[in-house]
Amino acid sequence: MKRRPTGALCVALPLLVAGCAVGPDFVRPQPPAVDRYTYEAGPKETVAADGRTQAFEPGAQVAADWWRLFKSPRLDGVVAEGIASNPTLQAAQASLRRSQDSLRAGYGVFFPQADGGFGATRQRYTPIRIGDEAASASIFNLFTLSATVTYALDVFGGQRRAVEGLRADADAQRYTTLATYLTLSGNIVNAVIAWAAYRAQIQATEDLIVAEREQLQLTQAQAEAGTVPYVNVLSLQSQLAATVATLPPLRQKLSQTDHLLATLVGRAPAEWTVPVVDLTDLTLPPDLPLSVPSELVRQRPDILTAEAQLHSSSAAIGVATAALFPSFVLTATGGLNNTSTTDLFKLGPSGFWTLGANVTSPLFHGGTLWFQRKAAIAAYEQSLATYRQTVLAGLAQVADALRGLEHDAQAVEAQSEAMTAAAEALRLIQVNYEAGTANYLQVLIADAQYHQARLGYLQAVAQRLQDTVGLFVALGGGWWNDPTITRAP
Repeated sequence: MKRRPTGALCVALPLLVAGCAVGPDFVRPQPPAVDRYTYEAGPKETVAADGRTQAFEPGAQVAADWWRLFKSPRLDGVVAEGIASNPTLQAAQASLRRSQDSLRAGYGVFFPQADGGFGATRQRYTPIRIGDEAASASIFNLFTLSATVTYALDVFGGQRRAVEGLRADADAQRYTTLATYLTLSGNIVNAVIAWAAYRAQIQATEDLIVAEREQLQLTQAQAEAGTVPYVNVLSLQSQLAATVATLPPLRQKLSQTDHLLATLVGRAPAEWTVPVVDLTDLTLPPDLPLSVPSELVRQRPDILTAEAQLHSSSAAIGVATAALFPSFVLTATGGLNNTSTTDLFKLGPSGFWTLGANVTSPLFHGGTLWFQRKAAIAAYEQSLATYRQTVLAGLAQVADALRGLEHDAQAVEAQSEAMTAAAEALRLIQVNYEAGTANYLQVLIADAQYHQARLGYLQAVAQRLQDTVGLFVALGGGWWNDPTITRAP
């Protein structure tokens, strides 16, 4: 006689399905309590350098396309090409899609698992096996069409914690992708600035070489006329050779930066070259946003990645804890079998079914399950320490960028004054030398001073631009203000 589920079982099943989730519920770490990045409160703006200051605006939003603040269409084009074609970013995006699909696959554990099957066998049946000595053996075909449904009751929440871990892993990969995007854009902008700076330094050096060659010709004429000693000619030739020797290293750095930018935009160096960007084409952003530390930890992709990994470690504790408790599985099987395919679908003689429930409880595993849980707890503690270190590193990076911009402005102003003074000194000494009132040693000294001052000025200007990039990157790059970037996988 067929038995139907009792009323008690019907009441118990929903309770078993609802169950509970063992293990800790993840709570986001509290943001740092500090309200500034440096021990001493920084200035609201930098000193004026080249007539330009940079003001810090606490709480202002970071632009998603922050590189456009440098107002260089060619720079914007290089960044856009890099975002569209960089292989590292494409690999990160593919890894993100993989983690998101793994998460969607993980949701399948919450549904019944159904499988169908069809089998055809030829058998020889011997009645003697069941004690019937009178009947004779027979050979027949058996066709079976069946379906099996299993459903694991997540009573202790192990499966929910496992899916929670997959969701955290997907979040970690999404933030890793954003970090790759941020790093790529920052590297491209920095490389373009370096390329423009090397090009400016090469131009400055070539201008100096032209001037020194003119001085050499003048000195040779004076030496031939007997108005100056020939040693002046030799000294100038030595100075000219030393200046020319500085060009190859600069050109090598320019070539390396050219090749680096080609790889950043996903092209071979042989098929791509940098659009010409002059250092003067780049505008220094006058107003800089400054997120407070409590906002920074919710914005920087590397900190959010560490937080997602912490969440995953927390969920792993729940999975390991649930493994210590019994597991419950409901099973139902039904189907048709017959010796003939034409009679297979006759429900009366062909149908069969079974219903069952299995409970499996760990009894003795030699301490494996217990110590797996302890290992999961230790992994969580490791992830927590890593998260804290990542936060500290992020705060320090912003602090470095802020102090760097203050010092950069001072350096640019000092180098600008030095270059102006050196240029004026060189002009006056050259006039005096041509008039015969100054010796050539004075010209060489003034020439070298001006050369070093101009190169120092160009380097300081480039460093100020790059430290501005560093601040935008340290603040997270403003990805959360980009409507095309979604927050959920």
